[in-house]
Amino acid sequence: MKTVTIVGAGLGGLTLARVLHVHGIPVEVYEAEASPDARAQGGMLDIHDYNGQLAIEAAGLREAFRAIVLEGRQAMRALSEDGTLLFEKADDGQGGRPEAQRADLRRMLLDALPAGTVNWGAKVTGARGLGEGRHEVAFADGRTLVTELLVGADGAWSRIRPLLSAATPEYAGTSFVETYLHEADTRHPGAAKAVGGGMMFVPAPDRGITAHRERGDTLHAYISLTRPLDWFDRIDFTDSAAATARVAAEFEGWAPEITALITDSDTPPVLRPHFALPDGHRWQRTPGVTLIGDAAHLQVPNGEGANWAMCDGAELAGALAAHPDDLEAGLEAYEQAMFTRMSQADDVMNEHLEEAFGEDMPESLRALMPESRQDD
Repeated sequence: MKTVTIVGAGLGGLTLARVLHVHGIPVEVYEAEASPDARAQGGMLDIHDYNGQLAIEAAGLREAFRAIVLEGRQAMRALSEDGTLLFEKADDGQGGRPEAQRADLRRMLLDALPAGTVNWGAKVTGARGLGEGRHEVAFADGRTLVTELLVGADGAWSRIRPLLSAATPEYAGTSFVETYLHEADTRHPGAAKAVGGGMMFVPAPDRGITAHRERGDTLHAYISLTRPLDWFDRIDFTDSAAATARVAAEFEGWAPEITALITDSDTPPVLRPHFALPDGHRWQRTPGVTLIGDAAHLQVPNGEGANWAMCDGAELAGALAAHPDDLEAGLEAYEQAMFTRMSQADDVMNEHLEEAFGEDMPESLRALMPESRQDD
């Protein structure tokens, strides 16, 4: 069978590589980062039983996954702006969304691949079609390679996507400002108590704060603001103190144990603008190439991105394995199923965003949590 060339060693690309390996299909991965430890890999991920966990099962890594799950992190609580508890749900182990660190998930997948599968420091600058399903991939160091089966798993700003689609991500109107508080129970006890043992969120129209308790007594917070990009452009994020003060000013009057997630950060605030591809993004079948994850269906952060990327990887590998003598049929089967799946996911996401963050917050939030204990 043809070797599958994957661009991108994120969770989607590595899941694809692992499931291909399970099926005995040769695979090579090319990743721009210099090494597995070149940068931090982000925070906590809840892995869902209807997509991410199915991908882990297909990869034969159920036990390895259980070993990296952080127990108790499915606990959830919501607070009002003044710190009043709106609802709280303990982690009873039955939530279907066990939490793990993104870095641990990535390492789990890397360790399950043969040595040398991932080519590090291989930054792709573009790709072009050569006809008959063949493509040439160009790298920043001047190298090129020709592949007969190419998969773009290279995220929001994919260099492979232009082979299939003219769509480009557009700013979605919201951004996160990311902060970390370390040794929280001893150095930041107010914030630690507010967050609790798992996830805490304080939603409000056009702004909000979400925080997770991660490994090592760390609180990882996402400060959400619905603002145009030029509003953030006027903030100098290279001046940590000034940027922190400016962001914190948007939460004036909120409880100090909540705003401490901004003002007491042990790391400089990092801006994370949200971009998205058009809802229902799809393309015409093009021989020898396809996309998975954010390269295919970038959405605003909603807890599903990594899960769907892993699901894409497992589904694509399964489709190729099911059509060993007609890989184009495998690509077609994968894409049509993925387009349908993600169109439905778009509809669900838009409905939930409106319910959760509409003008009638927090009453709409309460309606989403009928099984949770509510303190009125």
